[in-house]
Amino acid sequence: MPHAKPRLVVIDTDPGIDDAIGILLALVSPEFSIAGITTVAGNIGIETTTRNAGRLLAFAGREDIPVFSGAAAPLSRPGPEPLNLHGTDGIGGVALPQPGQDPETRPAVAWLADLLLREPAGTVDVLALGPLTNLARLVLEKPDAAKRIGRIVAMGGAIHERGNVGPRAEFNLWADPEAAAAVVASGLPLVLIPLDVTRRVRASREFTEGLSKSGKPAAAMVAHLIESYFEAATHQESRPLHDPCVMLYALAPELFRVEELRLSVDVGAVEDAGALTIDEDGSPVQVTLGVDAPAALDLLAKQLTSD
Repeated sequence: MPHAKPRLVVIDTDPGIDDAIGILLALVSPEFSIAGITTVAGNIGIETTTRNAGRLLAFAGREDIPVFSGAAAPLSRPGPEPLNLHGTDGIGGVALPQPGQDPETRPAVAWLADLLLREPAGTVDVLALGPLTNLARLVLEKPDAAKRIGRIVAMGGAIHERGNVGPRAEFNLWADPEAAAAVVASGLPLVLIPLDVTRRVRASREFTEGLSKSGKPAAAMVAHLIESYFEAATHQESRPLHDPCVMLYALAPELFRVEELRLSVDVGAVEDAGALTIDEDGSPVQVTLGVDAPAALDLLAKQLTSD
């Protein structure tokens, strides 16, 4: 049975070890047609995240996909310090080739707006793996283009789980709370994948060994990336595979339990900046609150090792 027509997507990202895994998953998945990659500062600075996007495309032989450099800082506050867990290069020191192409000269938001205005309304999805600064700027500066997005699937936030940069705050939303608030309040179709789900998706040593032995370059690279995501050599389970959950949801939403919640975003200056609150006056958002984690990992392996 032939595949359905691939879904046209833009990947908005700050690679990042788990971003890199998600991007490689998207690149091997025939269900996606990737129009471009837009970068944002987050895990590390914008020059490094942009270079890492190009390095991943060079590794995959997909330099037909353009890279557009986006926001170097949050909308209205200083950017976060780089996350040590991703290493000085942002991807755990895993060996990747240098980009074969320079990033495009057009700013990310201008390119994305033109793409949305050119393509039929509702046919372009955005898979958002980092702080939401680029999408917030699109909403605020190019509202006619923004309203043509099919949907945004974003990794971010915590609902019932403790945060990872504060009691209630998750890194992507904490890094630019004003941007998160603008996107949540925009009324655009938004699926949010919070820590409540991503913390359930962790790889075992056996999983990475299977990828390594598959003979598929992308699978072996993902195995290397995950191996750099184990906290210690003795640990048998990786850190959460946060960002690949965005691609896994887009591929197989039936693996996730989704609820519509009305949410507001804390934009204060305290440690709860970026925290999500269930609020009857908030904006309706589709939120994943459960996942069949073994099936999600099986799908990740299947996509990476298929012919």
